[in-house]
Amino acid sequence: MKYARSEAKSYAKDNMTGIWAATLTPFTDDLSLDEDGFRENVRHWTEDLGIQGLFISGKQGEFYAMTIEERKRTLELAVEATGDHAQTIMSVSDQSLDVVLDLAQHAQSAGADYIIVHAPLLHFTRQQDETLLAYYRTISERVDIGIALWSHPDSGYLMSPQLCSRLADLENVVAIKYSVPRDMYSELSTLASDRIQVSTSSEDEWLDNIIELDWRLYLCSSPPFLLQSKADRRMHDYTQAAFAGNHDEARAISRSLDPVRAALKNTRPAEKPHAHQKYWQELLGQVGGRVRAPMLELTDAEKHATRQAFEECGLST
Repeated sequence: MKYARSEAKSYAKDNMTGIWAATLTPFTDDLSLDEDGFRENVRHWTEDLGIQGLFISGKQGEFYAMTIEERKRTLELAVEATGDHAQTIMSVSDQSLDVVLDLAQHAQSAGADYIIVHAPLLHFTRQQDETLLAYYRTISERVDIGIALWSHPDSGYLMSPQLCSRLADLENVVAIKYSVPRDMYSELSTLASDRIQVSTSSEDEWLDNIIELDWRLYLCSSPPFLLQSKADRRMHDYTQAAFAGNHDEARAISRSLDPVRAALKNTRPAEKPHAHQKYWQELLGQVGGRVRAPMLELTDAEKHATRQAFEECGLST
């Protein structure tokens, strides 16, 4: 690790900044892990696009369809491919706490910068705050690496700003991916930004959050490598303009991406997000590949519609 446990919060405050992307995992035609393709994507994302951190093997990365060893391997590949020019955060989420701890300890020993842990599914509970405090406290006590929390409706509930503020007191909790309505994450920013970085994955709200909430971390989803190319880094550009206080310039650049956003969103079948994003990657020259069950592949007609929208959206390649 690059920091001691006691330094986790200060290290993250200084270094966990900018645009972070949630990686998709490429699988070959026989559905095996495409290691070379993954390495090339990581290199492109971090060197050509300037993405500052990568979220490895989360829901975008189809972790639920991967073995524990494959999840460990993707982390190792990402650490190797990013080198010194980007950071990594390893998703160690699982319903089994033993698996969470195994993955967390592997991430720590393999050189990851941070881990992220999704709030677990809970059964037969109505007032779950003490359960979640105990859950995250256990993880915190078993590893030294910086931990990001993750609250999303997929858990069946949302952690309240007040609970998240209590969790922010844990020594090595450094951030939260807070996939909640804006009033909730705004409240948490007020309560806990002195102890953790608060972020959400909506690119649509990122610019407003820089300007209005003084956020410096986008953590994280796939738009950073789907809305950009080596020749067209407008998300990077509007982010840097906003960081520099040039808000009018930032808004103008961001608005220019509206046709790209629309093309990406309007052609995506509701039940096929991963296959659609991987096909969009291929249109951009990245390695997309297949999806694993239970996810579905695109039909030829869906690919045709996506390609047509891509070619007309104005994204330079």
